[in-house]
Amino acid sequence: MNNRLFQGSATALATPMRAGEIDFEAFERLIDRQLAAGADALAVCGTTGEPASVTPREREWLIECALRRVGGRVPVIVGVGGNDTRTVIALARQAQAAGASALLAVTPYYNKTTQAGLVAHYTAVADAVDLPLILYNVPGRTGVNLLPETAARLARHPNVCGVKEASGDISQVAGLARLCGDSLALYSGCDDQTLAILALGGQGVVSVAANVCPSLVGGLCDCFFSGDLAAARLIQLRLLPLCAALFQEVNPIPLKAALAMLGLCADEVRLPLVPASEACRQALREALAALEEDWAAEPGVRG
Repeated sequence: MNNRLFQGSATALATPMRAGEIDFEAFERLIDRQLAAGADALAVCGTTGEPASVTPREREWLIECALRRVGGRVPVIVGVGGNDTRTVIALARQAQAAGASALLAVTPYYNKTTQAGLVAHYTAVADAVDLPLILYNVPGRTGVNLLPETAARLARHPNVCGVKEASGDISQVAGLARLCGDSLALYSGCDDQTLAILALGGQGVVSVAANVCPSLVGGLCDCFFSGDLAAARLIQLRLLPLCAALFQEVNPIPLKAALAMLGLCADEVRLPLVPASEACRQALREALAALEEDWAAEPGVRG
């Protein structure tokens, strides 16, 4: 099944909340906005969606809502990561039964495990379902690094289709591209490295920034794949201040603040996350002001 799931920009959707509950009306508006802007795929219940802080029932509702609203127009990738393989398998089967297009599974956090353990973990998950599985490497959050050699071993599994690379180590990404070639679709997990990863053979990005400027992030990918490298470079550089502001504090704290500034959802996260600091908000205001002509032209923004 090692076929490319999508090429371009997949938005890692935030989960809007209001008064302690998930705001499904706002969630649907976010989805509609992404589809209107031409998003190539959507990811739900990933890190940006605060999956560790939603209940099992809320998770079901989010997946069902996203699939219903998208209606098959683009792939819907469901995050199923966890630190207990049995639980991850159960989440993966649930997502498959709901109609997900693919799965995104982060490396096990806290338990961490070895590289051999990562092979065993991902193999067990991939064996349990008949869906494309994207590996997700973000050692800054999980404390474990999926090495290129390990990804290459996992690429032999027919259900393992890609890897979202958010290590921030471009040398490691280059090693991954060298070892895996076309056997794994490589996706950027760092908005500030999207162009560099595309240049190494990447197929796109799973983007946080696309929550704010979906057309701009998608445009970066479109320019690259059409051969207009100069335009892609300009977009990447234009996005850098926003990327920095969105990760000044733990994701999705700054993103929720930015979406609230754009009138897209409430600025609310669940503990242990807390609202953005004033310093973070100021950085966001400055980044959004610099990109005003871009986000103001995006569908769904209430000025």
